[in-house]
Order: sequence, then C-alpha cells, then structure tokens
Amino acid sequence: MLEVVNLTARYGRAQILNGVTLTLAQHEVVALLGRNGAGKTTTMKCIMGLVEKKAGEIRYDGRSLMKLPPHMICRVGLGYVPEERRIFPDLTVEENLEVGRRPPRADAPEWTEDHLFELFPNLAERRRNLGKQLSGGEQQMLTIARTLMGNPRAVLLDEPSEGIAPVIVEQMAKVITELKNEGLSVLLSEQNLHFARAVSDRAIIIEKGALRFEGSFAELDDRPEISQQYLAV
Repeated sequence: MLEVVNLTARYGRAQILNGVTLTLAQHEVVALLGRNGAGKTTTMKCIMGLVEKKAGEIRYDGRSLMKLPPHMICRVGLGYVPEERRIFPDLTVEENLEVGRRPPRADAPEWTEDHLFELFPNLAERRRNLGKQLSGGEQQMLTIARTLMGNPRAVLLDEPSEGIAPVIVEQMAKVITELKNEGLSVLLSEQNLHFARAVSDRAIIIEKGALRFEGSFAELDDRPEISQQYLAV
C-alpha cells in the first residue's frame, strides 16, 4: 500500500534522512522505532509532503506522492496524526471532529461521530467541552478521531503514547488494534518498545536518518544488541 524507497531529506544544509526504505501493507501495523532525533518524525512529514524531499520515491497504491502537496496526499486516503496534536483549543470536541469530515470512500471504512464516540468513550463524555479543557491523553484521542473523520485507508501515527497517562496508553493500544480490525493500515512512530510490541506486526529501527533493522519482534528479541545499540536510553 505504502512504499518509501531511498528517501533523503534535509533541513537547510543538514541532511536528516539518508536513503530510508520501508513498506506498509494493507491491514498491517508497522512500528518505526528510534530515539529522539533519529528521523522518525521527519520520515512521516516527508511522506505527508510537509518536509521537502531531496531524492527517492514515495508511492501510495502505486501512485507517486513525491510532488503532491499535503492536502492532495490526504485526499488520496492517507491520514496523519502529528506528535504536536494541533487540535483547535477554542472549538468543542464535536466541532473539532467536524473540521476533519470528508466524504466516504468506497475502499475505506466510514467513520461517523457515533462510531468514534464508541471507540473513544472519553470523548463521548466530553463532546461539548472545548479542546483546551481536555487532558493531554484526551487531546491525543481527539487528534486521532479527527483524522479518522477523513475516512483514510492508512494512518501515520507520530508518538501516540508520548506524555500521556499509563491508563490512556492502554486505551490507545486497544484503539490501534481496533483500527487494524476495521481494515486500516498504520505506520506508528514510537519510542515505547513495550507499547509498539503490543500493537505492531513488525518493527523498523531508524538511527541518524538510516534504517538499522527491519523484521519481526521475535527477530529483534534474537538480536538484543540491536535494541541496546539503537533503542536504549
């Protein structure tokens, strides 16, 4: 479904990505692991057209995304949940969801407010609260829900467990599992190895903008030196 080949990118004169190659299949959850500054967020922003690509190729359902602007990338069915959340603080939960609404797609699950409130009971209870009145975990839920209102076929989740309470992290794991059950593909950027292992089919480790490992978590467990070198704090 999603294919990234030899992707390179720069911020100014600093090269951040050095030939990143990865794939995301239909109905698959893939964890993109690495420390802060490893290049995980930059990879996602490049895929979404938010950071200029210097070389390589990005294809979604066989279509090149290299020259498409971000709004067109969203329209082809690729959703993005940024680490910064970026909800509208002075709009209610319901109004934030309405901002993300797009027409249904024939090849993707249709998400309605009622469906999302079943997935996120916390938001259902606070549907008329302003975004700024929500906790950090609830804001993360709202960001994901707003993205789903666009009825994507695949979603990029950037650090969904970062800075939220453990009980909300558990709920987030259930949400990602449900997204997969609904037929979505998920590329998940994470530092939390335990969380990533609980929800993902396989792992990709990135360090200094280059891939250092790709495989199952069983294969990663067989090579503890990899986790120690690229994931240990």
